[in-house]
Amino acid sequence: MSKTPPEAPKDCPLCPRLVAYREDNARAEPTWFNGAAPSFGDSKARLLIVGLAPGRMGANRTGRPFTGDYAGDLLYGTLKKLGLAEGEYRADPKDGFTLKGAMITNAVRCAPPENKPTPAEIATCRPFLSSRIEKLPTMRAMLALGSIAHESVLRAHGLKPTFSKFGHAVETQLPDGRTLVSSYHCSRYNTQTRRLTTEMFETVMARAKDLAFQ
Repeated sequence: MSKTPPEAPKDCPLCPRLVAYREDNARAEPTWFNGAAPSFGDSKARLLIVGLAPGRMGANRTGRPFTGDYAGDLLYGTLKKLGLAEGEYRADPKDGFTLKGAMITNAVRCAPPENKPTPAEIATCRPFLSSRIEKLPTMRAMLALGSIAHESVLRAHGLKPTFSKFGHAVETQLPDGRTLVSSYHCSRYNTQTRRLTTEMFETVMARAKDLAFQ
């Protein structure tokens, strides 16, 4: 069993660049969350969704993954459409929106400048992801949003990135019997350029749900 907790402390000190960025944001916007964003969802989740990192205007501001940025509109809307959420998503942690059988976390828990964590920062934060996975005994499938999340899940299972090349809708059988489904990230850039359409995202998440609840 991992001795690392599944959630990083809000004022996690492990990555100096991310700490400096967090402190800069706190000075500029003292009413924001400005910390390592905790996972959100059902403690008995069968599906774990893994994103990249909190956005400055998203989870770094609100304290809830994907809450307050464009990607959250598509993500939470799809979760509700598939029956994995209840309530009305209003991009506010106090909106009462809840997940059913699902949880959302990030490969990196603190917001990085320009949404680009370094390889060292990703590796430093990985024990929290490993512990989060370990602490979800009922979880049967994971949905990785983007290549960094995909690689982080593989490494959290002791696998090299060459074990499974990232691609949209790629499915990977993991050593623990769970299945990793990967998707292009639901970012504004990917959806505006049509690299990822709403239909594509709904299809890949529906597949992950099927694997999680079969």
